[in-house]
Amino acid sequence: MSESVTITVPARLHLGFLDIPRSGTDRFGSVGLPVQDIATVLTISRSAETQVHGGEQARIEQHVATLCNHLGIKAQHRVNVQRAIPRHIGLGSGTQIALAVAGAIRTLHGLPLDAVNDAVLLGRGSRSGIGIAAFDEGGVIVDAGKGAGSAAPTVISRIPFPEAWRIILVFDASTQGIHGEAEIEAFRTLPPFPVETSAAICRHVLMGIMPALIEQDLPSFGRAVEAIQAEIGNYFAPAQGGVFTSKHVEAAIRQLAQAGAVGIGQSSWGPTGFAFAASQSEAMRIVDAIGRSPGTTIQIVAGRNAGADITHTALNLATA
Repeated sequence: MSESVTITVPARLHLGFLDIPRSGTDRFGSVGLPVQDIATVLTISRSAETQVHGGEQARIEQHVATLCNHLGIKAQHRVNVQRAIPRHIGLGSGTQIALAVAGAIRTLHGLPLDAVNDAVLLGRGSRSGIGIAAFDEGGVIVDAGKGAGSAAPTVISRIPFPEAWRIILVFDASTQGIHGEAEIEAFRTLPPFPVETSAAICRHVLMGIMPALIEQDLPSFGRAVEAIQAEIGNYFAPAQGGVFTSKHVEAAIRQLAQAGAVGIGQSSWGPTGFAFAASQSEAMRIVDAIGRSPGTTIQIVAGRNAGADITHTALNLATA
């Protein structure tokens, strides 16, 4: 068995839904990818009593209790959170911390990983499957929503994100995206999602995003992402106060586009915005060109073509 397990689960970028159900038989479907350099990192070890250090205490304690009860684990655990994806900014913090806890506990106790069923157990993945799928592997992921017998959204495509391309992320720390009961209410009160809009988005994914990734054609990729974002942003605008949740982010994103970035949009409910560039040097040039944008911070990251990282320190019986 392992003495301790450290797990790194990457943040995910949500590029848009393929559809939004109009009835109980419709699927959501979504497209997105994990990113480098932003992640939840935690270490779990056995302990005389369950302790959580470093943040997200209540959420992690609940996840640990639920998992241990489900798996029949009687041991207590110490959890040290080195880093956590900020909550409610559109980067999948809730799903990633749930999967981090589940993956670490299973590894610590010599149990096989089961990201899909653990996510469902912990109340994640009811709409988008990008975060769950990103735990196993990286790349640009397309899921087709949950089928009648599916525990989580079904992944139908996974294409590597070009290594040279970069993502420019724009943050606004003064606000959060819609979440919790407000999110449920938004889906309840928004009008039915037009079938024609879903058809257009699916076409942009199949005939735009997917071939552009394989051909490494950034302009075509950017046009397809922007078209999807325009459809999704206009639909959610009444609930989030505009196409973008944050006016500061929107202003910065539009400046980035003028400076040469492509594929501008907002991840999930925001407020995090994104744009794409062909290389690290091009991304830096674009960011330098717009200067400091009031109310925002900017970070350049690569896409991630790998899943979660799990390392463990084995118990040395000779010295124990």
